[in-house]
Amino acid sequence: MSSPILALPEREVVVVVDDEAPMLRTLERALDGTFQVATFQAAEDALARVRQGGVAVVLSDIGLPGMSGIELLGAVRAHDPDLPVVLITGSPSLESATKAIEHGVFRYLPKPFDGEELALLLGQASQLHRLARLKREALELRGAPSTAQYGAPDHGLRRALDSLSVVYQPIVSNSQRSVYGYEALMRSSDPAFPSPAHILAAAERCDALNVLGRAIRARAAAGLLDAPGDALLFVNLHPRDLTDPELTRRGTPLADVAQRVVLEITERASLHGIEALKPTLAKLRALGFRIAIDDLGAGYAGLTSFALLEPEIVKLDMTLIRGIDQNAVKQKLVSSISGLCREMGMTIVVEGVETIDEREALIGLGCDLLQGHLFGYPQSTLMAPSF
Repeated sequence: MSSPILALPEREVVVVVDDEAPMLRTLERALDGTFQVATFQAAEDALARVRQGGVAVVLSDIGLPGMSGIELLGAVRAHDPDLPVVLITGSPSLESATKAIEHGVFRYLPKPFDGEELALLLGQASQLHRLARLKREALELRGAPSTAQYGAPDHGLRRALDSLSVVYQPIVSNSQRSVYGYEALMRSSDPAFPSPAHILAAAERCDALNVLGRAIRARAAAGLLDAPGDALLFVNLHPRDLTDPELTRRGTPLADVAQRVVLEITERASLHGIEALKPTLAKLRALGFRIAIDDLGAGYAGLTSFALLEPEIVKLDMTLIRGIDQNAVKQKLVSSISGLCREMGMTIVVEGVETIDEREALIGLGCDLLQGHLFGYPQSTLMAPSF
């Protein structure tokens, strides 16, 4: 009896685009042993193949006649936010690299490159494509919003940056009936980015969190000119911002007012993998910045963020505050956290105070610095708070 014939797994399809026939043949030979290679000399024809479905990766030259590689990237991104696109060029430039990043390129490669390394890169890209689709299915299964809803795939990050603005919400000292500071919060006038989460997701997708962070910090610093003389400015940082050399550079808009700036680092994102964290924090403090842990109670558990950041200020997340006047467990927890932080010399700010009863409960627990809609909604100008 003959053995059954096992079907070999079907190779994944890679669309390759280059208007030079010799380069196209070279790329096809480099990839043919690993993928099914569909070659095209025009981006429009390649895009038509992508729209048919079943493509794992797109590899395209940037300098194409008609539709350029950058334009092809944008069209692919609008069709499928998860499909990896690798762009290659014989004339690399900062401008084309920036545009590629804004449109969510998977990798930007100058020529020449090694064929085996290229095949390995595209293999990794196809694996991540499958993983992205599985994650999207898992999110849809549990009814959570998929990344497409937050990624705004049909809009470049440049559009989000052009529409970016900053609003300010007061932080008050209840005992002094005065403004302690203002938190700068990002907003966008573009309906494709209706919340900060959408803007952050676009920046993460484009690997451009530092670009976004610089834009926010510059806009936030401008508002401090209208603040009361001793009021602080609270500015949110994504942990990735700590890898941006500009953050610790003198002469930037925020560094010029560092003595009045508190940098908030959220507990919702991990500090894992941030290199040279301690030296970076030392440079920031030398400039005059203070460090705050944001969203305490809603992010990562454990002592890691405290041990690494050694914050001067701790902000309690609104999930601990909502309905605290009617919740003895929350009261005990907030009392314990705030008391311990004060023992360690840290200042406590409470976020999300919306009712008079919540305010009175917090005052009874010894909390004085408060932030929330009860005192003022975020506004484009630095408004005086309500008490």
